[in-house]
Amino acid sequence: MKNKKRAVAVAVAAILACGALAGCDSLITTNVGKDYRQVIAEVDITRSADFESGGKYAAYKDLVGKANIIKRDMVASFVASGYSYMNSYNLSYAETFRTIAESLVNRQVFIQFGKVYLAANGGLTESEVYTVDGYKKAVEGDFASDAAREAAGLAYFLTEEERDKAVYDLRVSINSSIDSLEDDFIKADEDETSSVSVRTLPTDAETENEDYYDNDYAIYTGKETALGSYEKKEGSTPTTRRNAYTRYLASLRSNDLLEEGEDTSKIESINYFAMELKSAYESAIIGKVSEKFEKEAEEKLTEAWAKDLFDSTLAAQKESFAKDKSSFETALDGMSDTSFVFAPYDTNYGFVINILLPFSTTQTQELDGFTNDFNDAKGAKYAARAKLLEKVVATDQRESWFTGATDYSYVAEEADGAFTGGDAARKYLFFENGIKNAAENADGSPAKYEKLENYYGKYTFNGTAEKDDDGKYTVKATPITIDGFLKEMKDYLAKEGLTVTNDKTLNESFRTASPDYFTRTDYTEGAETAGEVNYDNFIYEMGKLTAFEEAPFDANRMFVDGTNEYKAFSIINELSFAYNTDTAGLNDYLGYSVSPFKTDYMSEFEYAAQIAVASGAGTYCVVPTDYGWHIIYCTFSFADTPEGADTPFAFDYEEREGGTRETENSFSYSYFEQLKSAAVGSYATNKQQDAINTYVDACSNIYSERFKDLSSLGN
Repeated sequence: MKNKKRAVAVAVAAILACGALAGCDSLITTNVGKDYRQVIAEVDITRSADFESGGKYAAYKDLVGKANIIKRDMVASFVASGYSYMNSYNLSYAETFRTIAESLVNRQVFIQFGKVYLAANGGLTESEVYTVDGYKKAVEGDFASDAAREAAGLAYFLTEEERDKAVYDLRVSINSSIDSLEDDFIKADEDETSSVSVRTLPTDAETENEDYYDNDYAIYTGKETALGSYEKKEGSTPTTRRNAYTRYLASLRSNDLLEEGEDTSKIESINYFAMELKSAYESAIIGKVSEKFEKEAEEKLTEAWAKDLFDSTLAAQKESFAKDKSSFETALDGMSDTSFVFAPYDTNYGFVINILLPFSTTQTQELDGFTNDFNDAKGAKYAARAKLLEKVVATDQRESWFTGATDYSYVAEEADGAFTGGDAARKYLFFENGIKNAAENADGSPAKYEKLENYYGKYTFNGTAEKDDDGKYTVKATPITIDGFLKEMKDYLAKEGLTVTNDKTLNESFRTASPDYFTRTDYTEGAETAGEVNYDNFIYEMGKLTAFEEAPFDANRMFVDGTNEYKAFSIINELSFAYNTDTAGLNDYLGYSVSPFKTDYMSEFEYAAQIAVASGAGTYCVVPTDYGWHIIYCTFSFADTPEGADTPFAFDYEEREGGTRETENSFSYSYFEQLKSAAVGSYATNKQQDAINTYVDACSNIYSERFKDLSSLGN
């Protein structure tokens, strides 16, 4: 549910490093340097009437000079994405390289326009004022290369933070290229942890914040000691890094990207770095102008517009879904924070998290051997299964979060408020970066990692983990029974202020499981029709969070940090990651959708899930199937729709980003982000394309004959 930045125009990637072209001999003539330096297109938007005397941009003509696009740029783009694009759309080489040429021209047109637009209209804040004289000062004097001078001219239109971010991203890219080469030089250990199959991670675990940058971050070539936030690869030594860097330089040299006599001991002083920095600054300007377009569009998004869309969407869904259950169920399966379902076909639809504590392989084999005796509609098998259920033990499934290629664990401190179940030996939590280190830095700059959402993060690994001198873990999970799991669940919830009520009827058809649950023989008892199975008899336990009996569950607050709705969901979700062997259900938006009608779920599961959903969010039911124990927790239900309302959701314009009651991740916040993304993204794209269309035909030339050797490949 993060407020992600909307996508802006993407610049052609700088991917020449790391031998990207080295394996493409079929694209390269014998004289690589001369061939790659051929100009295959030119762009100069000052040829437009807009820059003639009296034209609207005449005063800014000196900001723009002719841009030459060379053949190396074309080949780089083909290697980066052109080949896969060609295959995806069944294009010929000629069609592909013509498309690449046009995209490179369009990029340069927009970059030239972007500089003029920023000078004419200012930056993203009132303090960002750009002038022709300021630009001229930025590019005057001596520079090591033309690329360095061009980079300085582009940098003039960027704030210090924007420049720092571009430099950081470039350094990360180069380190990543050298990292991949270093793999070949790091001796593989037979017990290398990367061979471990790693349990599914929560969405966005250890995800770097896209706005983060570190001015101290350094490109590591094997000799640097101050590296900032760069983390060396496991097994890296100065020797393996120097070897990788040497291969990296060889790749640059073979692709005419390293000039004779350059001092490669200082990578940021070579011309190649200036070329890539120029490209990074170009991308930053593309993004900046696109963001200005977006801000223009945002100013047009009024409260009346947003509310009208909400009301009209609700009305349309009510009309459509009332007629077509199938279309409603399809929409429900696709429900997310960017695709909302407001109106139900039936109020007893909802979602559940299913935590499966499974039978062991031996127990499953024994279960498969049971027969249905005495004409008892599976009664004998159910009775035999009950005896196996009593012996089911589960374990914490997060062992590979210690032992995989990445160690995600950290030792909990007292301030972390970790839940240990009363066992002092339990001390490990996971995802410190997303749980503890995701706050804004002291200087106001963004933290390196995104906050991990929907994963509460205080449930310690249920077992022991000991690290030896080599950094290897010995991990042993503690077996836990169904009663043990339920105690852990309720105690963990209670620790966070969420108690459970499970000693009263929550549904008229529910009957409390009798004390002889594991020795029951008659599963027809209490059935409405003689001889039929009564699925009430399978419910082992049922309960509901007291908070949602005392105050209605508020679907609008489900993902708002600190609310009971969020705490309950994220705690159950964390327990699912800890114990659930039904991995298909991990990272679903709200869990499995549940219908009040006949489903494809196993009968016992279907019955219990339907009761949980009918009883509202915060309800759980525990039932067995032939797979083992299912702890079924209702995360969301249309049964919680307030009396007299058509939907459990209510739109409040002021809860949007920038509103007077801004509430991050509330329904209103996320819904407005969805509306804004669609409207603003379309507006910015159209404005960008309009700018390109205005200048591209009259102000650019493409010299197809200079890349005809590429276009004729495959003939």
